[in-house]
Amino acid sequence: MNFQTCGLTPPSSGQSPAHRLSPTVTSYHPPVHTPIPVSLAGLALTFLVQAVGAAPICRWVDESGRTQISDVVPDRYKKVATCTDSQQYELSPSQRREANERAAAERARSRSEAANPPKKGASGPLGPAAPASQPGAKRPTEVVTDATDCKTWWRVYDESGDCFGPYRTARGGIKPEAFDKCNVVPSPEAKCGPRRN
Repeated sequence: MNFQTCGLTPPSSGQSPAHRLSPTVTSYHPPVHTPIPVSLAGLALTFLVQAVGAAPICRWVDESGRTQISDVVPDRYKKVATCTDSQQYELSPSQRREANERAAAERARSRSEAANPPKKGASGPLGPAAPASQPGAKRPTEVVTDATDCKTWWRVYDESGDCFGPYRTARGGIKPEAFDKCNVVPSPEAKCGPRRN
């Protein structure tokens, strides 16, 4: 037995058995691995992916009621498993080439736009947007004051409620974007009393 490779001292006469098994300090040199050429590794990976991609994918429900998905179906589920050939979803070489060309063209267009930002027009920078191009005003457009009669106040209050309606959540809250489109109108009940139809 080669004791040096195990890190133990060789036995010598006159020493106790425990002393004979005491480790010695040795340096560890990890094995040197020769790198595999990248092209060879890439080729092997390509074949592996194609082989995996060609496997059928099966789905079944086990005795616990759980849906299982795998390319290997246990014998007891082979009758109930539904399998799909994953090859039907693979792109053909021409489809891949077209997709790569579209992606390259899109990247080139994005780089071009980033390198050449749009120039400002000859008339100078744009000022504030014209009122016609602004989105619609908040609803209701009428403002309620203390001088507003009850009939008008109730109408404006209903219009406000109609505006907020689509923005109500299932729990009765209001989505924040509603306040960009709708004006809050206080209930006229305090001044006008209950609604009379």
